[in-house]
Amino acid sequence: MRHCLSAALIATALVAPAVAKLPPSSDEAKAKAAETAAKAAWTDKVGLSQLCKSMDRVADGYRKTSRTSGKEALAPSPFPPCTEPGPYASPITPAASKPLEASGAHSPPGTAVSPPSSNATSAELTAGPKK
Repeated sequence: MRHCLSAALIATALVAPAVAKLPPSSDEAKAKAAETAAKAAWTDKVGLSQLCKSMDRVADGYRKTSRTSGKEALAPSPFPPCTEPGPYASPITPAASKPLEASGAHSPPGTAVSPPSSNATSAELTAGPKK
């Protein structure tokens, strides 16, 4: 018993400084954690819905077999009917992410003053041959 207690104290003393040095999580990590939590909650709702439906099927089967064997079956329970959770919808809206055009990934800064295509060669546009 004493050895277990002393081992736990030593482990705590070694782990505590490492936990204290962890950096704060970024906004992306927080968003990903929220997405994971929402997906897990939806999965739980789907599981509960499936459980409810299977319990209803078993109860209906019991009532049918008890009627055919001449036993008196219990009346259906007054519980509300099973509900479907519907398709998964992400809580993070697409508008929250930065649009591709606003990030400058494809478009040069400024507005276009000429059509994007022309018959001029590269040498004509730069006023000389390539060096």
